[in-house]
Amino acid sequence: MPLFLMRDHPIPPVTEPLQYRAIGVVRGTYRPEDADQFTRGVLVDAEGQELEAVVLGRMLTLMRRHLAMDVPHLWVVYPRCRDAGHLHLQITGIWEPSTLQPGASDDALPEGDNYFSIRGELIYTRPETGDLVVKVRQKPRADGSRPLPFKLQLKGEIPLDQLRHFVSLDVRRQGQDLHVESHELIAPMPTRGGKGRGGARKGGGRSSRPQARA
Repeated sequence: MPLFLMRDHPIPPVTEPLQYRAIGVVRGTYRPEDADQFTRGVLVDAEGQELEAVVLGRMLTLMRRHLAMDVPHLWVVYPRCRDAGHLHLQITGIWEPSTLQPGASDDALPEGDNYFSIRGELIYTRPETGDLVVKVRQKPRADGSRPLPFKLQLKGEIPLDQLRHFVSLDVRRQGQDLHVESHELIAPMPTRGGKGRGGARKGGGRSSRPQARA
């Protein structure tokens, strides 16, 4: 279910050392493109910034029947960056215990609004300009097919010697950009021969096959 009522946090804990993911929370008012295109629209934040958004199918009934759509909500989203400076969000859930869970009153998260957890392979970094790109793989679909990996363009400074490593990033949305607040080097990415590309792993993390997750 997209309500996240059985957890104490909308972003699930990591279960594998090399688990890919890109998920976050954005507070805003959803405004559909038009009455006949409810699944496409924009999220408008408190500053009036419009973020291109689509609603995943499982959220439609909840939004239409149970939520006041003229007020802000804290949406659980999957980020995509088709172009630099242009953020695209896929709405997959909502974090609002006070509305969806009787007796709950606190909707605040320790990380605050606009927080994202990004985990994947660092394939580009240019510290002097603060630009980097992380490749994220998606888990197989129910029919067994494998979606193509996607790339996220981020803002932040990560040294060149960490290229081709699996990284875990704490990220904050600022306008149309995602800015890295902290990062952890997990492990060098395995090559075709099964060996890493070299370099020490932070915290002595163990090597394993990367796992794609939502």
